[in-house]
Amino acid sequence: MPIDPLYARYPFFDGAREAVREADLSPAALIAEDAPAVERGRERVERALMEGTVAAEEPGRWDRREQLLSYPIARILVSLIDTPAAVDKYATAEATTARERFRADFSEPDEGPASRRTASLETVLREFDLEGTVRPDRGNGPGDRRERTGASRSPSHYWVALGPYLDFAESDWGSRWRLVNREVEDGEVRIASDQLYRLLEAAVEDRVAAGLPVEVRGTDGGDAIADALDPTVAALKSLLDDHDTGAHAGDEAVVPALFPPCMKALVRRAREGESLSSHAEFSLVSFLVAFGMDDQDVVTLLDVGEDSPADDAAGGSPNESAADEDRPPAERIRARVEYLADTDSTQFPPPSCTTMQSYGICVDPDERCETISHPLSYYTSAVSEAGDVRDWRDAANGD
Repeated sequence: MPIDPLYARYPFFDGAREAVREADLSPAALIAEDAPAVERGRERVERALMEGTVAAEEPGRWDRREQLLSYPIARILVSLIDTPAAVDKYATAEATTARERFRADFSEPDEGPASRRTASLETVLREFDLEGTVRPDRGNGPGDRRERTGASRSPSHYWVALGPYLDFAESDWGSRWRLVNREVEDGEVRIASDQLYRLLEAAVEDRVAAGLPVEVRGTDGGDAIADALDPTVAALKSLLDDHDTGAHAGDEAVVPALFPPCMKALVRRAREGESLSSHAEFSLVSFLVAFGMDDQDVVTLLDVGEDSPADDAAGGSPNESAADEDRPPAERIRARVEYLADTDSTQFPPPSCTTMQSYGICVDPDERCETISHPLSYYTSAVSEAGDVRDWRDAANGD
């Protein structure tokens, strides 16, 4: 049976569950035969934990059925990891990815290609029982908003019913979301289009997180599923647990000359314009973020250049039909820094030496490498031995 591309793109939609049932392929059967959907499910979770997205690195590699079926597999994997951090980061990544897809889809012309069915705002509002609660602001101000018509297809502002607004807007989103700082009239709140995307993102996050973690072990066939997925779950858990208790850079000075060999090599490759693998780029950026480096520091150190004005105008979020490597380097690095800097460093530290070896990016180990188990431990030891050092950031800023 053909898979609706809408459900492959948004597998958390209610209709997607029925599509999975109609596909007549249970997660247990997929796992038992090690189907491609299982590999895509693993990638879905891994990218959620490492990069804050569930988009495929190579979109053309997976067909619609595999994209759809990977979602229940991913939920099983997250449940078997069985930590609140995994659930939170996975739900957030699914929601963040959905927001960018909404942004792209809502701007598609009505006659868009049949090969890529997109979601309209009306479709998404129906999906989350929000029909009648969101409408475009057709005027230039509150006094004439109800009378004006003929506005552009993508209005800059919307009016949202007070109830849904309060349901989804979180207090920690900042002062601009507080009602005292918003235009409120007749039980509606006026918001910018980007803020509407944020509210829809919150709706997706709530839906994805609902019911997680699911019970796997102890259920009918659950033990066999868990046993088959044990190696994958162990590898994913290492992304959360992969840290050395003494390996925290904190406020250490940044001295690239004292980086461990693996990180020196990655810095050199980035500066030479080489496209790093997802694992390599994550390892390098997470190492730099551990020092408190911001996105501008990292972009400057790696000399990846700046995005063009056209990239900035696109809102910093590429169309996901393109692979990650097609994103401008500075944009990709900045997004990764923002994601990692916004996480708890005890959950998402740089990979250990063992993991670096498994990635194939542990290179040119020296004598110090033989005494440590983590790149940050190497660096802490090197700085302590060097004594008085100057922070690269001071030199870069002319201090």
